[in-house]
Amino acid sequence: MAIDSGSTALIIISAALVTLMIPALGLFYGGLVRKKNIISMVFLSFLALSIVSIQWVFFGYSLAFGPDIAGVIGGLDYVGLIGIGLEDTIVEGIPDILFILFQMIFAGISLAIITSGFAERVKLSSFIVFGLLWTTLVYDPLAHWAWGGGWAHALGALDFAGGTVVHISAGFGALAAAFVIGKRSGFGETKMVSAPQNIPLTLLGAGLLWVGWFGFNGGSALAADGIAALAVMNTAIAAAAGALSWMLISSIKGKPSAVGLVSGALAGLVGITPAAGYVEIFPAIIIGGIASIVCYYALIFRVKKGWDESLDAWAIHGVGGLWGAIATGIFASSALAGVGGLIEGNFMQFAVNAGEAIIAVIFSFAVTYIIALAVKKVMGLRVSEIEEDLGLDISNHGERA
Repeated sequence: MAIDSGSTALIIISAALVTLMIPALGLFYGGLVRKKNIISMVFLSFLALSIVSIQWVFFGYSLAFGPDIAGVIGGLDYVGLIGIGLEDTIVEGIPDILFILFQMIFAGISLAIITSGFAERVKLSSFIVFGLLWTTLVYDPLAHWAWGGGWAHALGALDFAGGTVVHISAGFGALAAAFVIGKRSGFGETKMVSAPQNIPLTLLGAGLLWVGWFGFNGGSALAADGIAALAVMNTAIAAAAGALSWMLISSIKGKPSAVGLVSGALAGLVGITPAAGYVEIFPAIIIGGIASIVCYYALIFRVKKGWDESLDAWAIHGVGGLWGAIATGIFASSALAGVGGLIEGNFMQFAVNAGEAIIAVIFSFAVTYIIALAVKKVMGLRVSEIEEDLGLDISNHGERA
């Protein structure tokens, strides 16, 4: 099959944009933690991509996209990327090696999102082991289910760019990890533990994430065509709707915060991810706006419960991804997705998408909890109290921001 130069160029650029999301996420998280842990959070994002990249080449890609085994996992036909040629094209017009790269970075950003649940207290050695196990046992199966020919794909579940595969898995995984590792020392006792310490850094990270998302969603069209353009447009307007919704709803009981505004934008971005190329413009605005509201109240709920998943991967990525997956089943356009959603009278599509999302929530949370608990039992998950008090920038890296 001939390689299309336009589509190939699009995916190369999109892969670069998604890679930009790695330091962007680190900056977003870094601004939300205490000054003594900023470097640690950025470091963990880069480390996540590094771990996943090697795992992906050795066997991760094969597990996610290898020949289907019982609808659950891929075979080991592509271990070490054996047999992958420069001119081979599984996806029309795009070299296999480029498709593999694009998907590899998706897996990397997913593990980076989970670092929210470990913020300011995780041992590096334990995170490396956890990351390898999580990518293998959680991310790779989910990617196979949705995109690699697994059971969800066979049932017709729609996930354009990773609502279940990336955001549900990482968001609910972060919550499970936070439960296992336990609260930070002093959490809930002093504002200094939970208040953002460098808001401009968080705003910069959010802005770069917004830019990177154009590659995340636009590149998922896997072709330089109108669907890619629509996905980018939907991404932009869903983010804007999310930002405005969060600002308005948070202003009812207080002042509109800068962190709230960009959190709303991220919620809108997460919400539109599974639907980006499957819905028209106005449904995208609705999805982004509602995503922000749902995520806002999820954050309020998390605060009331006293859960120390304080960078809110669960509230924004997990809950936002859940809404986005369900919304895709509601608003999908038959002209774009080949099958309509609930709005077009197709209850079955809604049921399939909602069912897949719920299964992804249960699977991601349960397996992540087991992995984190196993690592905790075998080698410990968190640093000592002295190291935590000193800060991970110094205790883990010997550096100051």
